Amino acid sequence: MKHLNKNLCKSIFSIASVAMLIGCSDNYLGQDPLSFYEPSATYSTESGLQAALAVCDRHLRYMYTSGNTNNAPIASDYIFSDIGIYGKTDATATDLQDDLATKIQPNSGLLDNGDGNHIMTLWNESFNGIKYANTVLSYIDKVETLGDEVKNAYKGRAYFHRAIKYYNLVFWFGDLPLVTRIIDVPKQNYKSTKKEAILQMLVHDLEFAVKYVSSQKDMTYYGMVNQEACMQLLIKCYLAVGEYSKAEQMATDLINNHGLALMTEPFGTNNPGGNSETWKITRNVIWDLHRAENKIGSFNKECILGIPNMSTQALVAFTAMRIFGPFWNNGGLVDPSGKSAGLRPARNASTYDPTASWVEVLGRGIATMRLSNFAQNGLWVVNGEMDRQDLRHNSEVGNWVNMTDLTYNNPDSPEWYGKHYRLYHPETNALLCPDTIRSWFDHPLYKVFYNDAVSDANPSANEWQGARSGSNGNLYQFRLAETYLLRAEAKLYQGRADEAAEDVNIIRRRANAKQMYTTVNIGDIANERARELFLEEFRKVELTRISMCLAKSGVPDEWGNTYGTDWDKQSGTTLTGGSYWYQRCVKYSIYNRGYTIASGNATALNYTIDKRNLFWPVPNSAITANNKAELAQNYGYDGYNTSIQIWDNWQDAVADEEKTE
Repeated sequence: MKHLNKNLCKSIFSIASVAMLIGCSDNYLGQDPLSFYEPSATYSTESGLQAALAVCDRHLRYMYTSGNTNNAPIASDYIFSDIGIYGKTDATATDLQDDLATKIQPNSGLLDNGDGNHIMTLWNESFNGIKYANTVLSYIDKVETLGDEVKNAYKGRAYFHRAIKYYNLVFWFGDLPLVTRIIDVPKQNYKSTKKEAILQMLVHDLEFAVKYVSSQKDMTYYGMVNQEACMQLLIKCYLAVGEYSKAEQMATDLINNHGLALMTEPFGTNNPGGNSETWKITRNVIWDLHRAENKIGSFNKECILGIPNMSTQALVAFTAMRIFGPFWNNGGLVDPSGKSAGLRPARNASTYDPTASWVEVLGRGIATMRLSNFAQNGLWVVNGEMDRQDLRHNSEVGNWVNMTDLTYNNPDSPEWYGKHYRLYHPETNALLCPDTIRSWFDHPLYKVFYNDAVSDANPSANEWQGARSGSNGNLYQFRLAETYLLRAEAKLYQGRADEAAEDVNIIRRRANAKQMYTTVNIGDIANERARELFLEEFRKVELTRISMCLAKSGVPDEWGNTYGTDWDKQSGTTLTGGSYWYQRCVKYSIYNRGYTIASGNATALNYTIDKRNLFWPVPNSAITANNKAELAQNYGYDGYNTSIQIWDNWQDAVADEEKTE
């Protein structure tokens, strides 16, 4: 197995910059460089274990952003969902991610960089993170200077890191090889383990972690795995395996007994945004909650686990404004007089106007991933009423930006200068935007705005991209808001939809939403997750998990559909059948509508998605390199074979790891 051997099984590798570790303190970040050439020597000390766990911590942020200026791993997850589609219409034919039903194959379409998807990045980096977690678990008992209590705490943190990687992997790729140790001899006879069995192992490991990992209040640093984070992940795993009562009980414990609380008033640093003369932010709790500088610290009672990303020792640049923002200054997007609608003059240019400097406000968006029309509009209709009062959808306070909020800033067009953008000519009704996929969509500025220190310091800059080459910002891994929504799910699966509604309403009241629920269905909860957790949750992962929960519980979806044992064994592009994930993709997004879309490029885009895309194919390179046994391929893809042996329980899979022949 080429990928597995390289990324999972080798314990001989070198890292030149172990000092660049993840955290919030010089003491935590500034570990002494360690040699990884002699694992038995390196990991015989506590500092070696700390270094390995710090690398695991780094991998948490890498899943959100790899530092690529045009794309991010999380964007690949979102284009396989109800609320995001691929938008970079000038990408090459290989990178264009429109026809997913056709393009995603075991031996093609799984990309790892550039402007296309990052599916292989998610595969490789997940297993790479598992390797580091397994390193701790393999060597911990050889550190003779540590007592059992300390060892168990280290084990618990390593279990968390391995669990969060496998949690994502099973909902991206389904049945997988289970790797729980550092292998001294290359192993090429892995068999797949059923996703249900892997999830049972995660429950087992996380229950251990919850018991032994310290609560955040007893820890010195922020950003290290704490007991509360272990609880949050365990809640998700309880839901996935059908332990709804346990999920509810743990969520209630986390909400009530760990010093956590929703932030309900403005707090922390008051960040006014990129340019208050162009776009004024009226300070509000939702804006403050999502400022990078406010996410991590004792003042934020809502953060369960944050990902530090604001020091030179802990930085992976996140170009969120570039990746997730509209290409508002597309030269083809014109005002009614035919002149370019939006310009990006530098601050030292004669044409600079501080009241119309949209590049400082929005950055230079290229829309690698754009919101679906549902995410912009239908998602915000509750009880039949469009809610623009909700702070998460509110342009009056500056959190949300509609394209029609922008104003023309081309001085060569004095008739239209300062007037609001139009999609259509006021007299001829001609379309003024040639590429509405990439250049015309509304978006939550409060979620994607990052200060760009490099451009801020350069008066000649005319491209604010948000953390392009030096700026950075902390990220959320888990927040208490999600805990309420997880508890709502647990109550729903137990037949208490009215009680579930109150957990959803708690989140809605904090957001100053107009409408409240008296009862909820799974669609209401999934919608609230989309409103609250955009770019925090991995959307496809969670919709796939919910699909499993609906199949296990027998609870119907918002359309009255119920799902049986074949929820994960269907293919095709018709509306009939498929999983809950598939139903949301085709009913709420642009997929499988039967028409092509003209873009600004010559390429006509055909957005399709297949029921089999519920799980991405196991990469063919991993299957063929595992030449002494067979890994299972997912349903609907070339290579799927029901006769291939798959481990039904995780204990057998773990026992088999010792066998290399």
